[in-house]
Amino acid sequence: MLVEITIPVFNEEHDLPVSIRKLTEFLRGVKWFESSIVIADNASTDRTWAIAQELERAHPNVRAFHLDQKGRGRALKTVWSQSRADVVSYMDVDLSTNLKFFPLLIHGISIGYDFATGSRLLQASHTKRSLKREVLSRGYNWLVKALFWNRFSDAQCGFKALRREVAQRLLPHVQNTNWFFDTELMLLAEKHGFSIFEVPVDWIEDLDTRVKIVPTALEDIRGLLRMRLTGFRQKL
Repeated sequence: MLVEITIPVFNEEHDLPVSIRKLTEFLRGVKWFESSIVIADNASTDRTWAIAQELERAHPNVRAFHLDQKGRGRALKTVWSQSRADVVSYMDVDLSTNLKFFPLLIHGISIGYDFATGSRLLQASHTKRSLKREVLSRGYNWLVKALFWNRFSDAQCGFKALRREVAQRLLPHVQNTNWFFDTELMLLAEKHGFSIFEVPVDWIEDLDTRVKIVPTALEDIRGLLRMRLTGFRQKL
């Protein structure tokens, strides 16, 4: 089984080399699936793209991919749509989620689930973040559940894996190209009967995050209302 891991990045010239080195070393110790890494540069304005190309030359299992427009969702949609791996996945460049849980995501896919995701809100999970981020996260996931009665607990954890064929059926119907992408993808997956495997994780907040809380919250609310009003009843 070939697993492709996409790392979306925007202006991450400092964190990217450290994270890729840590991830490649971790994957070298995992023997029961093959893996490759795609660094998806979202129109960075610093040296991120140059560093991504250097890392591609230094590591045989790393590929650098450049987009001219920003948007995490856009990066994932583009890379996953072109993938030939059995499983497509992604994680945040800060590696906020402990890597030891990544094989458990892939195990979920290997035993028959269509979609596997980390959840910071399961009882067995351990998180370290500010009170404000904790309240916002729980409030957002409560709002999602109030609107859609979904079964999954955490829509926004940046730690996900899907069967490639499932991703490629869902992606044409995902409209958001930024932060709401995760929520829309999961709601579509559950709505259309794909099985979702949730994994408890250890997660530490990145204090240097590029996420702007207020604009992101407004984007998320607009996305939820759009999906609620349209009913997202399109056939896949």
